[in-house]
Amino acid sequence: MIIGILKENQNENRVALLPEAAAALIKKKAEVIIEKGAGERAYSSDQAYMDVGVQLGTHDEVLNKATVLVQISSPTEELIQKLREDQTLLSILNPLANTALVDKLLTRKLTTFSLDSIPRTSRAQAMDILSSQATAAGYRAVLDAAMHLPTFFPMFMTAAGTIPPAKVLILGAGVAGLQAIATAKRLGAKVEAFDVRAAVKEEVESLGASFVEVEGAKDEAAAGGYAVEQTEEYKKKQQQAVHDHAVKSNVVICTAQIPGRKAPTLVYEDTVKHMLPGAVIVDLAASSGGNCELTEDNKTVHKEGVTIIGKSDYPSTIAVDSSKMLGKNIVNFLTLLIDEEGGLNLNFQDDIVQGTCITHQGEVYNERVKTVMNQN
Repeated sequence: MIIGILKENQNENRVALLPEAAAALIKKKAEVIIEKGAGERAYSSDQAYMDVGVQLGTHDEVLNKATVLVQISSPTEELIQKLREDQTLLSILNPLANTALVDKLLTRKLTTFSLDSIPRTSRAQAMDILSSQATAAGYRAVLDAAMHLPTFFPMFMTAAGTIPPAKVLILGAGVAGLQAIATAKRLGAKVEAFDVRAAVKEEVESLGASFVEVEGAKDEAAAGGYAVEQTEEYKKKQQQAVHDHAVKSNVVICTAQIPGRKAPTLVYEDTVKHMLPGAVIVDLAASSGGNCELTEDNKTVHKEGVTIIGKSDYPSTIAVDSSKMLGKNIVNFLTLLIDEEGGLNLNFQDDIVQGTCITHQGEVYNERVKTVMNQN
């Protein structure tokens, strides 16, 4: 089988496979071809790919030769029309929210796999791009907040007096939230964290943060580790708790998201009005509506003396290590599709392969996507 790596759009600095990841696939008897210049923004030259046995080609050459096409960005309308039924596309499709795209893929009878739909099971952890990329997002969000904050993060005891540590509130204690906690603690801040899942309390506290607990949360185990929609009564308690802690914080990092739905609003305009002058909010959920009511996607705005950074693409700003982790995830997944002779093996008896497949032969394979499509 021939694996083709496509060049990403101008807003994406990562590449799906760095040379080391491509080399791992070549060792499994697969061929790899990459579009010229695809790795440049992740600081990997064409020569670096050729040195490990990767072929170079134009965009059309990659499209024509590849059995499996790999890219990070969702396919454009133009790419969808160029793909053949005998090809397989591996990408980040966000199918629970982007059902219109799924419809287009179905119409063309394309075989597609979505990296953000890999089941969240123990066996699939090594392929979980949401976790690996959230690590980068949580880390970078805190650094960005520190750069915008008009005060220090750590406590300083100087001849000019004592500077108290910054107070940081993390909303959501998934992978991004936990990495944000760890990074803020390393910088010397006093950290608190809130999450509707009481089960993460121990993890939060193990990193040295205080856990903000609100009673009455619905913690649905069937959600696969994700947050779920809460009752109105709980939301009111939650809103008050978040308000009370946010107004005393110098930094609020927002990471809470629900797959396929608008991000829950946790920080309201009234809360922003009462926050400390110069406070910073970093909203990682900006692309899905934001956790802060005043967030604007891909923008940094100043409201009521508070800086609000709406940014969901932090992994792209750490292109080398984000690509390294992402590439390892992709190699681990593609290993399930490569037989002993290096050919393509679509084994839908494998729960990871079946769960990650979005469309095949004009049908939806992912059960969660199928449910959403039937509801629309």
